Amino acid sequence: MTEATAAVFQTDLSLPDRRQGKVRDVYRVPVATDPDQVLIVATDRLSAYDVVMPTPIPGKGRLLTETSLGWFHFIRDLELVGDHLISTEPADVPGLTASERSMLEGRMMLCRSVEVVPIECVARGYLAGSCWNEYQDDGMVCGIQLPEGLHRSGRLPHPIFTPATKATEGHDENIDFDRACEIAGENLMNRLRDLTLTIYDAAADYSAARGVILADTKFEFGHAIDFDGEPNGELLICDEVLTSDSSRYWPAEDYESGREQDSFDKQFVRNYLLELVARGEWKKEPPGPELPASIVDCTMDRYREAARRLFGQTL
Repeated sequence: MTEATAAVFQTDLSLPDRRQGKVRDVYRVPVATDPDQVLIVATDRLSAYDVVMPTPIPGKGRLLTETSLGWFHFIRDLELVGDHLISTEPADVPGLTASERSMLEGRMMLCRSVEVVPIECVARGYLAGSCWNEYQDDGMVCGIQLPEGLHRSGRLPHPIFTPATKATEGHDENIDFDRACEIAGENLMNRLRDLTLTIYDAAADYSAARGVILADTKFEFGHAIDFDGEPNGELLICDEVLTSDSSRYWPAEDYESGREQDSFDKQFVRNYLLELVARGEWKKEPPGPELPASIVDCTMDRYREAARRLFGQTL
């Protein structure tokens, strides 16, 4: 097994300002002739119920990166908004060793620095996840009144925009559009809502033609950072886009309204963990339990199948 194909649980590169999220490690890349850039590394970590599992999913980070790249190119063709992606070539990252570059192959994005808008921009075409729970309470989702009689996993009359606050730890919190405007500004939120729904519609049509239902997804946007370290007003879509970690994908051939759907993500992990919870063997708190090889393999198979259908990837 080479460094490029071995499982990567975490990284410790020869670059400054390392930050570690649930799945991605992020570094600052000093550049002499341009504003500092950002290196985003997709590891093989997996989180469930906001806990990072101790067992990696080998190849997951590379597959998520390839999926993001496919969608970045798709979004560029729409000519709606720029993005932060500069390169995916380890050779373009200064200051790394040969071993580090080998490890990063296929799982890195060198990006422009952005000041991230502190709102998760979520588009939903189906009533699933937290929104199904909200709808059951009062018929509303993020302040949007929906028709009576909708079913779990049912298709909405039209896609809706449901913003959320970005949490540094734990769950993001769903908010209504007015609250998002208070946080980020009305003009910006109007633009982000329109962009989010337009990209979602195009991506959902693309996915449907390939036997995949894109039930919902979330985007992050930010303003590019200039030489003085300040945002210059140029809006960019950033972070990962339309991956199985940031989207809810369902196989179209198995879809049936009124029930939980099979999905192209970490469903096998969630189901396994719920069994542990039911037996009193885990409390949805750190540390997470080790995952059996069968769960790891089945989870990777789901990620792989989504990528194969969408972009023909067979990693």
